[in-house]
Amino acid sequence: EKFNEVKEGENLVAEKDELKAAYDTLSIEQQGVLTRVANRIRKFAVAQRASIEDTEVVIPGGKAGQLVSAVENAGCYAPGGRYPLPSSVLMTAVTARAAGVKNVWVASPHPDQVTKAAAHVAGADGLIKVGGAQAIAALAQGIGIVPACNIIVGPGNQWVTAAKSIVQGQCAIDMLAGPSEVLVIADETADPKTVAADLLAQAEHDVESRPILVTTHEPLLTAVNSELKVQLDDLPSPNCETAKQAVAKGFCVITKSIDEAIEISDKIAPEHLEIMTADAMQVGMKCNNYGGLFVGRYAAEVLGDYGCGPNHVLPTGGTAKYTGGLSVHTFLRIRTWMRVDSQEQNQPVVQDSIALARMEGLEGHARAAEVRKL
Repeated sequence: EKFNEVKEGENLVAEKDELKAAYDTLSIEQQGVLTRVANRIRKFAVAQRASIEDTEVVIPGGKAGQLVSAVENAGCYAPGGRYPLPSSVLMTAVTARAAGVKNVWVASPHPDQVTKAAAHVAGADGLIKVGGAQAIAALAQGIGIVPACNIIVGPGNQWVTAAKSIVQGQCAIDMLAGPSEVLVIADETADPKTVAADLLAQAEHDVESRPILVTTHEPLLTAVNSELKVQLDDLPSPNCETAKQAVAKGFCVITKSIDEAIEISDKIAPEHLEIMTADAMQVGMKCNNYGGLFVGRYAAEVLGDYGCGPNHVLPTGGTAKYTGGLSVHTFLRIRTWMRVDSQEQNQPVVQDSIALARMEGLEGHARAAEVRKL
């Protein structure tokens, strides 16, 4: 109650029956939206899961392999605040279920009916009505019927990110997320109205969001700036005020060529990268560093946010140079194994192990191999 999240006497945990009851309060149209989006996310996640399998190979005298399995418990954080994000509930919890996670719990501050309904559609076991650092602590440590989670995923503010940085090691996390970013590579074929709309879609997230335009066509900048003014004035409050501050911190780069634009984009490694050029697919395939790629004017980043299939929990702050977004693989563990059936056929490995152990000065290792020598 002190943090304005629950009222005195209110249950901190919404179990399955409460989530289902919230779903039942929605209109048929709202239920349909959540279900269709969840199905598209699930279809993509199931395909991802099929891309990595148990494997075994023949080794001298036996076999070795890998087993792929999901973690047992996953915690999925969904922001509340001014803009509750039931879409993040779907993106995280549906993906966890597709990976095969046994227990999936959502945490979100003062969740509305749509957020709880999204948890129901996603197949979550329940929802903790807590946000911020305290929610991350609850998921990491476990609370009441909520188990300690093996991994915690989902976007959040600076307090959520700080808490995730503290608990990682005790459990896994997906990433340390920062403010949202979009970078648009555009040429003379781009539509200024569309470019401006996509920049504003990110700008309204947060005053720290980063809208970036990289273009080979300087007149496009003038046209986009004009469109930004028109569209900003038409945004409702408080979205307008937030977006104005973010746009003021955004920037544009004029380049001499598309290749130079690609080079700049790869250095920034944006969370979202949109390509609005001639031969957009060809340009997109030359780009290396991004969280999510959106090719052509019709592949709006906002469509990715709301469930074309790929996940919208993506790396920010340049971290796309070395990591990717949330996926089924985030929830998976790869365990390796080996078996030796023929001691005789395994002797080359034994001999090499003895030699390498002594090169490293580890005599105990060498002797453990020697007892298996014929």
